[in-house]
Amino acid sequence: MSHETPLYHRILLKLSGEALMGREAYGIDPVVLEQIAEEITEVHELGVQIAVVIGGGNIFRGISGASQGMDRSTADYMGMLATVMNALALQQALEKHGIPTRVQSAIDMKEVAEPYIRRRAIRHLEKGRIVIFAAGTGLPFFTTDTTAALRAVEIGAGVLMKATKVDGVYATDPNKDPTARRFDRISFSEVLQKNLGVMDATAISLARDQNMRIVVFDLRTKGNIKRVILGKSIGTVVEGFDHDQ
Repeated sequence: MSHETPLYHRILLKLSGEALMGREAYGIDPVVLEQIAEEITEVHELGVQIAVVIGGGNIFRGISGASQGMDRSTADYMGMLATVMNALALQQALEKHGIPTRVQSAIDMKEVAEPYIRRRAIRHLEKGRIVIFAAGTGLPFFTTDTTAALRAVEIGAGVLMKATKVDGVYATDPNKDPTARRFDRISFSEVLQKNLGVMDATAISLARDQNMRIVVFDLRTKGNIKRVILGKSIGTVVEGFDHDQ
């Protein structure tokens, strides 16, 4: 199985809440949930340690709630609770495949999830368990993208994999501009300077400061999670170029 040697030993997979909707208007599509669980299972079988951060946009978007007159902090806390619902759904889907999975929440809710404790999370990963980080950072005004960058750095992940609806980072919106150029590789600084919207600026700045590589790829293409793990050239790699030859 030399052709299936993982490039990364430990990863942080960032899933948007919208990814779980499939073709539904909101909520969780069981077919999509099962597909994601199958793909994560394939990667787990390669011996890769996997942590996951899921957004909550399929249930509630804090920013849109705030734009409709709701207090931003309240809206963000509601969004955090939505991520816990998604985390529990993914946990169940993974455990159906026989993979021990732990949900760690940044907001204390001991009846349904462990509290987030960095050392415990790392221990779970070392024991072959998948860890899903829920409830964001536990603080308003921070996105789940920022949570993903923070947790990836905290657990010492080799890569932050951002699964999206597009196949990488583009110079302009590919939905509006069919000639938009896709980057195979781009620096953190360029993402910030050009305001490319890969992740929010806080997440990108944190990843840049800690030199945490990000791979942005299309989740909708079956097998892409495994392809990224195996180092296949898909999506866009965002990293610092300081150490290049």
